[in-house]
Amino acid sequence: MNKKILLVLAGAAFVFTSCQKKSSETSDAAVTDSTSAPVETQKANSDYKPAFAGQTRIGGVKSTTAYEGKVLTSDLKSPWGITSLPDGRLIITEKEGTMRIATTEGNLSAPITGIPAVNADGQGGLLGIRVDPDFGTNRMIYWIFSEKRPDGNLTAVAKGKLSSDEKKIEGATVIYRATPAYAGNLHYGGRILFDKNANLIISTGERSDTVTRPQAQQLNSSLGKVIRITKEGKPVAGNPFESKSGAKPELYSYGHRNVQGLAFHPVSGDLWEVEFGPRGGDELNRIEAGKNYGWPTITYGIEYSGKKVGDSIQVKEGMEQPVYYWDPVMSPSGITFYSSDSIPEWKNNLFIGGLSSMHIARLIIENNKVVGEERLLANEGQRFRDVTEGKDGALYTVTDQGRLYRVYKK
Repeated sequence: MNKKILLVLAGAAFVFTSCQKKSSETSDAAVTDSTSAPVETQKANSDYKPAFAGQTRIGGVKSTTAYEGKVLTSDLKSPWGITSLPDGRLIITEKEGTMRIATTEGNLSAPITGIPAVNADGQGGLLGIRVDPDFGTNRMIYWIFSEKRPDGNLTAVAKGKLSSDEKKIEGATVIYRATPAYAGNLHYGGRILFDKNANLIISTGERSDTVTRPQAQQLNSSLGKVIRITKEGKPVAGNPFESKSGAKPELYSYGHRNVQGLAFHPVSGDLWEVEFGPRGGDELNRIEAGKNYGWPTITYGIEYSGKKVGDSIQVKEGMEQPVYYWDPVMSPSGITFYSSDSIPEWKNNLFIGGLSSMHIARLIIENNKVVGEERLLANEGQRFRDVTEGKDGALYTVTDQGRLYRVYKK
Protein backbone atom coordinates (compact mmCIF):
# COMPACT_ATOMS: atom_id res chain seq x y z
CA MET A 1 0.00 0.00 0.00
CA ASN A 2 1.39 3.44 -0.95
CA LYS A 3 1.79 5.67 2.01
CA LYS A 4 1.28 9.33 1.11
CA ILE A 5 2.44 12.30 3.11
CA LEU A 6 1.43 15.82 2.19
CA LEU A 7 3.72 18.64 3.20
CA VAL A 8 3.02 22.30 2.64
CA LEU A 9 6.12 24.47 2.80
CA ALA A 10 6.23 28.16 1.85
CA GLY A 11 3.29 27.82 -0.49
CA ALA A 12 4.66 24.70 -2.19
CA ALA A 13 2.89 21.36 -2.01
CA PHE A 14 4.90 18.14 -2.20
CA VAL A 15 3.48 14.65 -2.53
CA PHE A 16 5.66 11.65 -1.71
CA THR A 17 4.74 8.03 -2.34
CA SER A 18 6.59 4.87 -1.46
CA CYS A 19 7.03 3.81 -5.10
CA GLN A 20 7.51 7.15 -6.77
CA LYS A 21 8.25 10.71 -5.79
CA LYS A 22 6.60 13.82 -7.15
CA SER A 23 6.84 17.48 -6.27
CA SER A 24 4.76 20.40 -7.43
CA GLU A 25 4.84 24.10 -6.85
CA THR A 26 2.15 26.66 -7.53
CA SER A 27 1.88 30.39 -6.97
CA ASP A 28 -0.48 33.25 -7.63
CA ALA A 29 2.37 35.71 -8.25
CA ALA A 30 2.58 37.38 -11.65
CA VAL A 31 5.44 35.98 -13.71
CA THR A 32 6.67 39.40 -14.83
CA ASP A 33 6.65 40.83 -11.30
CA SER A 34 10.25 40.88 -10.12
CA THR A 35 9.61 43.43 -7.39
CA SER A 36 9.44 40.78 -4.69
CA ALA A 37 12.44 39.98 -2.54
CA PRO A 38 15.37 38.17 -4.15
CA VAL A 39 15.40 34.41 -3.71
CA GLU A 40 18.88 34.62 -2.18
CA THR A 41 18.75 35.58 1.50
CA GLN A 42 22.16 34.45 2.74
CA LYS A 43 24.96 36.90 3.44
CA ALA A 44 27.39 37.44 0.57
CA ASN A 45 31.01 36.31 0.93
CA SER A 46 32.33 39.72 -0.09
CA ASP A 47 31.27 43.35 0.06
CA TYR A 48 31.86 43.88 -3.67
CA LYS A 49 29.30 46.06 -5.41
CA PRO A 50 27.70 45.09 -8.74
CA ALA A 51 28.72 47.06 -11.81
CA PHE A 52 25.10 47.78 -12.70
CA ALA A 53 21.63 47.42 -11.23
CA GLY A 54 20.24 43.90 -11.52
CA GLN A 55 23.60 42.18 -11.93
CA THR A 56 22.95 40.08 -8.82
CA ARG A 57 20.08 39.30 -6.41
CA ILE A 58 17.32 40.28 -8.81
CA GLY A 59 13.75 40.11 -7.53
CA GLY A 60 12.18 36.69 -7.18
CA VAL A 61 9.36 35.37 -9.37
CA LYS A 62 7.11 32.32 -9.14
CA SER A 63 5.56 30.23 -11.88
CA THR A 64 1.79 30.53 -12.09
CA THR A 65 1.54 27.23 -13.98
CA ALA A 66 1.33 24.25 -11.64
CA TYR A 67 4.20 21.88 -12.40
CA GLU A 68 5.68 18.74 -10.95
CA GLY A 69 9.09 17.14 -10.74
CA LYS A 70 8.69 13.39 -11.14
CA VAL A 71 11.51 10.98 -10.39
CA LEU A 72 11.68 8.58 -13.35
CA THR A 73 14.54 6.52 -11.97
CA SER A 74 17.10 6.62 -9.18
CA ASP A 75 19.33 3.96 -10.71
CA LEU A 76 21.84 6.10 -12.59
CA LYS A 77 25.43 6.18 -11.34
CA SER A 78 26.70 9.77 -11.04
CA PRO A 79 25.11 11.02 -14.27
CA TRP A 80 26.80 14.06 -15.79
CA GLY A 81 25.39 14.88 -19.23
CA ILE A 82 21.98 14.39 -20.83
CA THR A 83 20.59 15.07 -24.30
CA SER A 84 17.72 13.87 -26.48
CA LEU A 85 17.84 11.33 -29.25
CA PRO A 86 15.71 12.09 -32.33
CA ASP A 87 12.96 9.70 -31.18
CA GLY A 88 12.61 11.51 -27.84
CA ARG A 89 14.53 9.08 -25.67
CA LEU A 90 17.47 10.39 -23.67
CA ILE A 91 21.13 9.47 -23.77
CA ILE A 92 23.00 10.05 -20.52
CA THR A 93 26.66 9.93 -19.54
CA GLU A 94 27.75 8.51 -16.20
CA LYS A 95 30.90 9.96 -14.66
CA GLU A 96 32.77 6.67 -14.29
CA GLY A 97 32.74 6.13 -18.07
CA THR A 98 29.44 4.63 -19.23
CA MET A 99 26.49 5.83 -21.29
CA ARG A 100 22.88 4.79 -20.83
CA ILE A 101 19.75 5.32 -22.90
CA ALA A 102 16.61 6.19 -20.93
CA THR A 103 13.01 6.26 -22.03
CA THR A 104 10.84 9.15 -20.88
CA GLU A 105 9.23 6.63 -18.50
CA GLY A 106 12.60 6.03 -16.84
CA ASN A 107 13.53 2.62 -18.27
CA LEU A 108 17.31 2.34 -18.58
CA SER A 109 19.38 0.42 -21.11
CA ALA A 110 22.40 -1.62 -20.14
CA PRO A 111 25.66 0.36 -20.14
CA ILE A 112 26.89 1.12 -23.66
CA THR A 113 30.37 -0.29 -24.34
CA GLY A 114 33.19 0.78 -26.65
CA ILE A 115 33.92 4.09 -24.91
CA PRO A 116 37.59 5.04 -24.37
CA ALA A 117 38.79 4.92 -20.78
CA VAL A 118 38.20 8.05 -18.72
CA ASN A 119 40.09 9.39 -15.74
CA ALA A 120 37.24 9.73 -13.23
CA ASP A 121 39.35 11.06 -10.35
CA GLY A 122 38.15 14.28 -8.76
CA GLN A 123 35.98 16.28 -11.14
CA GLY A 124 36.96 14.17 -14.14
CA GLY A 125 35.08 11.46 -15.97
CA LEU A 126 32.69 11.06 -18.87
CA LEU A 127 31.16 14.52 -19.19
CA GLY A 128 29.03 16.37 -21.75
CA ILE A 129 27.29 14.68 -24.69
CA ARG A 130 25.48 15.63 -27.92
CA VAL A 131 24.17 13.70 -30.91
CA ASP A 132 25.05 14.68 -34.45
CA PRO A 133 22.42 16.86 -36.17
CA ASP A 134 22.43 14.15 -38.88
CA PHE A 135 22.14 11.31 -36.37
CA GLY A 136 19.19 9.86 -38.28
CA THR A 137 21.55 8.94 -41.13
CA ASN A 138 24.98 8.66 -39.49
CA ARG A 139 24.22 7.64 -35.85
CA MET A 140 27.20 9.68 -34.62
CA ILE A 141 27.58 10.81 -31.01
CA TYR A 142 30.06 13.34 -29.63
CA TRP A 143 31.21 13.59 -26.03
CA ILE A 144 33.78 15.16 -23.72
CA PHE A 145 35.85 13.29 -21.19
CA SER A 146 38.91 13.70 -18.98
CA GLU A 147 41.77 11.77 -20.51
CA LYS A 148 44.95 10.58 -18.86
CA ARG A 149 48.06 11.51 -20.87
CA PRO A 150 51.78 10.88 -20.24
CA ASP A 151 52.22 14.41 -18.85
CA GLY A 152 48.95 14.68 -16.91
CA ASN A 153 45.22 14.88 -17.63
CA LEU A 154 43.24 16.99 -20.06
CA THR A 155 39.79 17.68 -21.50
CA ALA A 156 39.27 15.62 -24.67
CA VAL A 157 36.53 15.46 -27.30
CA ALA A 158 35.60 12.16 -28.92
CA LYS A 159 33.11 10.85 -31.43
CA GLY A 160 31.77 7.44 -32.39
CA LYS A 161 28.85 5.65 -34.00
CA LEU A 162 26.07 4.17 -31.90
CA SER A 163 25.58 0.61 -33.11
CA SER A 164 22.23 -0.36 -34.58
CA ASP A 165 21.49 -2.51 -31.53
CA GLU A 166 22.44 0.43 -29.26
CA LYS A 167 24.81 -1.71 -27.22
CA LYS A 168 28.15 -0.16 -28.15
CA ILE A 169 30.00 2.78 -29.66
CA GLU A 170 31.77 1.84 -32.87
CA GLY A 171 34.99 3.47 -34.06
CA ALA A 172 35.44 5.80 -31.09
CA THR A 173 38.01 8.47 -31.98
CA VAL A 174 39.47 11.39 -30.05
CA ILE A 175 39.20 14.46 -32.30
CA TYR A 176 40.47 17.22 -30.00
CA ARG A 177 42.59 17.63 -26.87
CA ALA A 178 42.66 20.81 -24.80
CA THR A 179 46.35 21.33 -24.11
CA PRO A 180 48.47 21.60 -22.12
CA ALA A 181 47.83 18.55 -19.98
CA TYR A 182 48.19 19.03 -16.24
CA ALA A 183 48.65 16.64 -13.32
CA GLY A 184 45.48 17.72 -11.52
CA ASN A 185 41.88 16.46 -11.33
CA LEU A 186 39.81 19.66 -11.20
CA HIS A 187 38.09 22.12 -13.57
CA TYR A 188 37.75 20.26 -16.86
CA GLY A 189 34.78 22.32 -18.11
CA GLY A 190 33.11 19.64 -20.19
CA ARG A 191 30.04 20.91 -22.04
CA ILE A 192 29.48 20.49 -25.76
CA LEU A 193 26.99 21.93 -28.27
CA PHE A 194 26.36 21.97 -31.99
CA ASP A 195 25.90 25.41 -33.54
CA LYS A 196 23.61 26.15 -36.49
CA ASN A 197 26.40 25.24 -38.93
CA ALA A 198 26.97 21.84 -37.27
CA ASN A 199 30.26 22.95 -35.73
CA LEU A 200 31.09 22.04 -32.15
CA ILE A 201 31.23 24.50 -29.27
CA ILE A 202 33.06 23.07 -26.26
CA SER A 203 34.08 24.42 -22.86
CA THR A 204 37.22 23.91 -20.81
CA GLY A 205 38.32 24.88 -17.31
CA GLU A 206 41.59 26.46 -16.20
CA ARG A 207 42.36 23.39 -14.06
CA SER A 208 41.88 25.30 -10.78
CA ASP A 209 45.41 25.52 -9.37
CA THR A 210 47.21 28.85 -9.11
CA VAL A 211 49.94 27.64 -11.47
CA THR A 212 47.48 26.96 -14.29
CA ARG A 213 44.96 29.71 -13.51
CA PRO A 214 46.80 32.44 -15.51
CA GLN A 215 46.41 30.34 -18.68
CA ALA A 216 42.77 31.43 -18.86
CA GLN A 217 44.22 34.74 -20.13
CA GLN A 218 46.76 33.16 -22.49
CA LEU A 219 45.82 32.63 -26.14
CA ASN A 220 48.43 29.90 -26.63
CA SER A 221 46.59 27.67 -24.14
CA SER A 222 43.26 25.81 -24.40
CA LEU A 223 42.60 26.16 -20.66
CA GLY A 224 39.76 28.38 -19.44
CA LYS A 225 38.24 28.80 -22.88
CA VAL A 226 35.21 28.38 -25.09
CA ILE A 227 36.39 26.62 -28.25
CA ARG A 228 34.86 26.19 -31.71
CA ILE A 229 35.91 23.23 -33.87
CA THR A 230 34.57 21.18 -36.76
CA LYS A 231 33.30 17.62 -36.47
CA GLU A 232 36.84 16.55 -37.36
CA GLY A 233 38.31 18.56 -34.49
CA LYS A 234 39.81 21.33 -36.64
CA PRO A 235 39.49 25.08 -35.99
CA VAL A 236 36.46 26.60 -37.71
CA ALA A 237 37.30 29.09 -40.44
CA GLY A 238 36.53 32.59 -39.23
CA ASN A 239 37.34 31.97 -35.58
CA PRO A 240 38.42 35.25 -33.94
CA PHE A 241 42.08 34.40 -33.35
CA GLU A 242 42.87 32.45 -36.52
CA SER A 243 45.19 35.21 -37.82
CA LYS A 244 46.79 36.17 -34.50
CA SER A 245 50.38 35.04 -34.14
CA GLY A 246 50.93 32.59 -31.28
CA ALA A 247 47.20 32.11 -30.61
CA LYS A 248 45.36 28.81 -30.91
CA PRO A 249 43.00 29.21 -33.89
CA GLU A 250 40.27 27.08 -32.28
CA LEU A 251 39.68 29.58 -29.45
CA TYR A 252 36.35 31.44 -29.44
CA SER A 253 36.43 33.30 -26.09
CA TYR A 254 38.74 33.34 -23.09
CA GLY A 255 39.14 34.39 -19.47
CA HIS A 256 36.88 31.65 -18.09
CA ARG A 257 37.25 29.73 -14.83
CA ASN A 258 35.27 26.50 -15.24
CA VAL A 259 32.44 26.53 -17.78
CA GLN A 260 29.89 23.77 -17.12
CA GLY A 261 26.89 25.21 -18.93
CA LEU A 262 26.45 26.17 -22.61
CA ALA A 263 23.23 26.97 -24.48
CA PHE A 264 22.00 28.94 -27.49
CA HIS A 265 19.11 31.35 -27.04
CA PRO A 266 16.20 29.98 -29.13
CA VAL A 267 15.29 33.41 -30.60
CA SER A 268 18.48 35.47 -30.84
CA GLY A 269 20.82 32.52 -31.40
CA ASP A 270 23.26 34.06 -28.91
CA LEU A 271 25.57 31.74 -27.03
CA TRP A 272 25.24 31.83 -23.22
CA GLU A 273 27.33 30.13 -20.57
CA VAL A 274 27.58 29.67 -16.81
CA GLU A 275 30.82 29.13 -14.94
CA PHE A 276 31.92 28.48 -11.41
CA GLY A 277 33.36 31.30 -9.40
CA PRO A 278 35.57 30.60 -6.39
CA ARG A 279 33.92 31.54 -3.07
CA GLY A 280 31.21 33.73 -4.57
CA GLY A 281 31.21 35.03 -8.10
CA ASP A 282 29.47 32.29 -10.12
CA GLU A 283 28.76 33.91 -13.48
CA LEU A 284 26.23 33.98 -16.31
CA ASN A 285 27.74 35.38 -19.51
CA ARG A 286 26.57 36.06 -23.04
CA ILE A 287 29.48 34.92 -25.18
CA GLU A 288 30.77 36.98 -28.10
CA ALA A 289 33.59 35.90 -30.38
CA GLY A 290 37.02 37.04 -29.28
CA LYS A 291 35.93 38.59 -25.99
CA ASN A 292 37.80 38.31 -22.70
CA TYR A 293 35.62 37.36 -19.70
CA GLY A 294 38.15 38.36 -17.12
CA TRP A 295 39.19 35.41 -14.96
CA PRO A 296 41.40 35.56 -12.92
CA THR A 297 42.00 39.31 -13.32
CA ILE A 298 38.48 40.38 -12.41
CA THR A 299 35.99 38.45 -10.30
CA TYR A 300 33.15 38.92 -7.83
CA GLY A 301 34.46 36.05 -5.73
CA ILE A 302 37.21 35.50 -3.18
CA GLU A 303 39.55 32.59 -2.53
CA TYR A 304 38.17 29.64 -0.56
CA SER A 305 40.56 30.68 2.21
CA GLY A 306 38.85 34.06 2.43
CA LYS A 307 41.75 35.95 0.85
CA LYS A 308 41.30 38.20 -2.15
CA VAL A 309 41.80 36.94 -5.70
CA GLY A 310 44.67 38.77 -7.37
CA ASP A 311 44.28 42.53 -7.01
CA SER A 312 40.67 42.15 -5.85
CA ILE A 313 39.15 44.11 -8.75
CA GLN A 314 35.80 43.58 -10.42
CA VAL A 315 35.94 45.89 -13.43
CA LYS A 316 38.68 46.41 -16.00
CA GLU A 317 38.66 47.92 -19.46
CA GLY A 318 38.73 45.29 -22.19
CA MET A 319 37.16 42.63 -19.99
CA GLU A 320 33.49 41.67 -20.10
CA GLN A 321 31.16 41.96 -17.15
CA PRO A 322 28.95 38.98 -16.31
CA VAL A 323 25.31 39.50 -17.18
CA TYR A 324 24.55 38.09 -13.73
CA TYR A 325 26.47 36.65 -10.79
CA TRP A 326 25.72 34.75 -7.58
CA ASP A 327 27.24 35.27 -4.13
CA PRO A 328 26.98 32.89 -2.31
CA VAL A 329 27.47 30.45 -5.16
CA MET A 330 24.91 28.08 -6.61
CA SER A 331 27.64 26.04 -8.38
CA PRO A 332 25.95 26.24 -11.81
CA SER A 333 26.26 23.21 -14.04
CA GLY A 334 24.24 22.24 -17.14
CA ILE A 335 21.83 24.77 -18.66
CA THR A 336 19.07 24.92 -21.26
CA PHE A 337 16.73 27.53 -22.69
CA TYR A 338 13.09 26.50 -22.74
CA SER A 339 11.63 26.82 -26.24
CA SER A 340 8.40 24.81 -25.98
CA ASP A 341 4.90 26.30 -25.96
CA SER A 342 3.82 23.72 -23.37
CA ILE A 343 4.38 26.13 -20.47
CA PRO A 344 4.07 29.56 -22.12
CA GLU A 345 5.41 31.55 -19.17
CA TRP A 346 8.66 29.57 -19.32
CA LYS A 347 9.19 30.36 -23.01
CA ASN A 348 12.79 31.51 -23.65
CA ASN A 349 13.66 31.32 -19.94
CA LEU A 350 17.02 29.87 -18.92
CA PHE A 351 17.12 26.86 -16.58
CA ILE A 352 20.33 26.13 -14.66
CA GLY A 353 21.22 23.03 -12.68
CA GLY A 354 22.59 23.98 -9.26
CA LEU A 355 24.97 21.69 -7.39
CA SER A 356 25.79 23.16 -3.97
CA SER A 357 22.52 25.15 -4.07
CA MET A 358 20.51 21.97 -4.72
CA HIS A 359 17.90 23.56 -6.95
CA ILE A 360 17.21 24.43 -10.57
CA ALA A 361 17.35 28.17 -11.17
CA ARG A 362 14.88 29.67 -13.62
CA LEU A 363 16.02 33.02 -15.00
CA ILE A 364 13.81 35.40 -16.97
CA ILE A 365 16.01 37.31 -19.42
CA GLU A 366 14.90 40.41 -21.26
CA ASN A 367 17.16 42.54 -23.48
CA ASN A 368 20.12 40.46 -22.33
CA LYS A 369 19.50 41.25 -18.66
CA VAL A 370 18.12 39.03 -15.90
CA VAL A 371 14.80 40.43 -14.65
CA GLY A 372 13.58 37.59 -12.43
CA GLU A 373 14.81 34.45 -10.67
CA GLU A 374 12.97 31.40 -9.34
CA ARG A 375 14.11 28.24 -7.60
CA LEU A 376 12.60 24.93 -8.72
CA LEU A 377 12.75 21.58 -6.86
CA ALA A 378 14.57 23.25 -3.98
CA ASN A 379 13.16 20.75 -1.47
CA GLU A 380 14.42 17.63 -3.26
CA GLY A 381 17.88 17.69 -1.65
CA GLN A 382 19.59 16.92 -4.96
CA ARG A 383 22.67 18.22 -6.77
CA PHE A 384 21.31 19.01 -10.23
CA ARG A 385 24.11 18.26 -12.70
CA ASP A 386 22.49 18.81 -16.08
CA VAL A 387 19.15 19.82 -17.56
CA THR A 388 17.76 19.58 -21.09
CA GLU A 389 14.48 20.18 -22.87
CA GLY A 390 12.92 16.99 -24.20
CA LYS A 391 11.14 16.50 -27.49
CA ASP A 392 7.86 16.47 -25.56
CA GLY A 393 8.28 19.96 -24.09
CA ALA A 394 9.25 18.73 -20.63
CA LEU A 395 12.50 19.47 -18.84
CA TYR A 396 14.66 16.46 -17.97
CA THR A 397 17.34 16.77 -15.34
CA VAL A 398 19.88 14.42 -13.77
CA THR A 399 21.41 14.63 -10.31
CA ASP A 400 24.70 13.55 -8.81
CA GLN A 401 22.75 11.19 -6.55
CA GLY A 402 21.56 9.20 -9.58
CA ARG A 403 18.09 10.51 -10.27
CA LEU A 404 16.43 11.37 -13.57
CA TYR A 405 13.53 13.82 -13.23
CA ARG A 406 10.82 14.92 -15.63
CA VAL A 407 9.71 18.49 -14.86
CA TYR A 408 6.41 19.33 -16.49
CA LYS A 409 3.01 20.95 -15.90
CA LYS A 410 0.58 19.04 -13.73
